[in-house]
Amino acid sequence: MKKILFAVIALCLTVGCSKKVQSLPTNVIVSETKTTESTNTSVTEKESTTKENTTVTTSNIKDSVEPPENLILNTRENIEVYEKITIADFITDTNIEITNGDEFIYTNEIGEFEVYINCMYENGEFQQKVNYTVSDTTAPVLLNMGVSPYVKQGEPFDLSKIVGYADNYDSSPVLSYEGTVDTEIIGNYSITASVTDSSGNQTSWDMNVVVLSEIPEPAPSDNNDNDGTQFTDFINTYSGDNRKFGIDVSAWQGDIDFNAVKDAGCEFVIIRMGYFYDEINIDDWYAENIRKAREAGLEVGVYFYTTLNSADSVKELAEYIAEQLDGQELDFPVAFDWEEFTTFQEYGMSVHFLNELFNLFAIEMENYGYSAMLYSSKNFLNNFWINEYKHPVWLAHFVDETDYDGGYFMWQASSTGRIDGIDGYVDMNILYTDK
Repeated sequence: MKKILFAVIALCLTVGCSKKVQSLPTNVIVSETKTTESTNTSVTEKESTTKENTTVTTSNIKDSVEPPENLILNTRENIEVYEKITIADFITDTNIEITNGDEFIYTNEIGEFEVYINCMYENGEFQQKVNYTVSDTTAPVLLNMGVSPYVKQGEPFDLSKIVGYADNYDSSPVLSYEGTVDTEIIGNYSITASVTDSSGNQTSWDMNVVVLSEIPEPAPSDNNDNDGTQFTDFINTYSGDNRKFGIDVSAWQGDIDFNAVKDAGCEFVIIRMGYFYDEINIDDWYAENIRKAREAGLEVGVYFYTTLNSADSVKELAEYIAEQLDGQELDFPVAFDWEEFTTFQEYGMSVHFLNELFNLFAIEMENYGYSAMLYSSKNFLNNFWINEYKHPVWLAHFVDETDYDGGYFMWQASSTGRIDGIDGYVDMNILYTDK
């Protein structure tokens, strides 16, 4: 699997007109089109949101009555965008019985809105209209603070090519900087960079830009173990109850002897089916890998590496995966692998929107008879992914002992494994069968 970039990450994520919101059934997908511009491309973002957070306002009133003269119905005036809040939680003080308190307030946009609260009084009901404001007070998140801040002498300076950032709500926050970078003169230049969203929330940081005659090649990663870790040693190190040990593979591993892999103690393999950039591509070794893995008696699953950024592309990908599987049963959920965070802004998405794309992917896979899981690193599981519907998580964290305290059922613990049947490194995983 393409490795998640474990660069130094500075993360700052913390968790009008009036409109009447019509009540809709729960779990309906709704869309809103936003046109966003990034540095390199213009993207149409289809804001898909689950209806669980956008229900609410009216219920049928059979016997309408006038409200009491001493009515008390105090509510919150301001709500954070995307906050999950029911009418009951929205009300701060009342002396009347509320009959639609379990319905959700609409919070998927910033602005002024109104909600109708159904109240029981004497032998009938009445509706009370209440206005409220949805605000965005969360600052943009910095995903890559410029860990390779190099510019070639004589070329234009484009800060967006060096840093990565996102906002919870705004799909096109504005990047700016104070200071001077003269790319005609080799040297170091100190600047203060800022990302500001449409609500005025800002994240700023100091950084050093280096102008060079030639951009250096990335240094090889230091694995502290040039020979890698033998799979048998990996098993011995992490052996315990309710655990299985496996690998994940792609075309990078080439021709694999899965019988030798199984004889080495491997119990399962997660196979890359393909990758999605501008279009869907099948992994060159996928068909052979899944066939040989099954023939060797290994449990199998699949993952798909993707940079999709629209609801339509999610649906296309889910349909493609289902067609490739053609009804085959899997031993694991289909893994959603989105990890292009170095210059995330190029994809024209908000943090919320990419989370919703994963939710949509899970729904689409369920429609085809499969479940979905989220693959990501500890950093982004903590600071980017919300996973509000608690889909299974495949954690990537290349350390001896993970301190990730969120939920996960499989841990990709090493990218430098050695196992009989594969030439070169392979990712090694632990499956917790009781999770």
